Amino acid sequence: MSKIGNIPVQIPETIKVDINQDAIVVKGVEGELRFTVPKVLQLKQEGDKLLIKAGKEEKKIKSLHGLYRQLIFNAVKGVGTPWQKKLEVVGTGYNVKLQGEDLVFKIGYSHPVIFKKRPQIKFQVEGNNKVVVLGVDKQLVGQIAYQIRILKPPDAYKGKGIRYEGEKIKLKPGKKVKATTASA
Repeated sequence: MSKIGNIPVQIPETIKVDINQDAIVVKGVEGELRFTVPKVLQLKQEGDKLLIKAGKEEKKIKSLHGLYRQLIFNAVKGVGTPWQKKLEVVGTGYNVKLQGEDLVFKIGYSHPVIFKKRPQIKFQVEGNNKVVVLGVDKQLVGQIAYQIRILKPPDAYKGKGIRYEGEKIKLKPGKKVKATTASA
């Protein structure tokens, strides 16, 4: 059995879990998530705990056991308090604004870059150079944060661009200037 898969998922009182034949729906304050579960896994709710049991001892089933336990855990946590990913816009003259529900970036191009709002995702702007991506689905929050980051990845020489909060950029040294000597 999977070590992670054997740990029961704790379900808070504010969150409701519906288990169907091969699907699970997790509803909470922030929204709801729905996904299918392979037939080799059995879901059973006992009070405020959700147990996931694997049918066989095969390697692939063991990995699915741990994976789906963690996906259900992330869903339960996300519908209670949304997942968030913070990004920083670094560079002289670089900034970000919230225009309606869309993000507008000024990141060194001749035109502002508009990033449209996606369903199930919320944006917050802190100051004029920090973006917070919020949502109930951890995978979707990470994917949207990555899509924002690739609009202008950090430069290797000065570090200008969009980066995750706390991300360390290894800067390359610039060109070396040769010392000129006066010839006599």
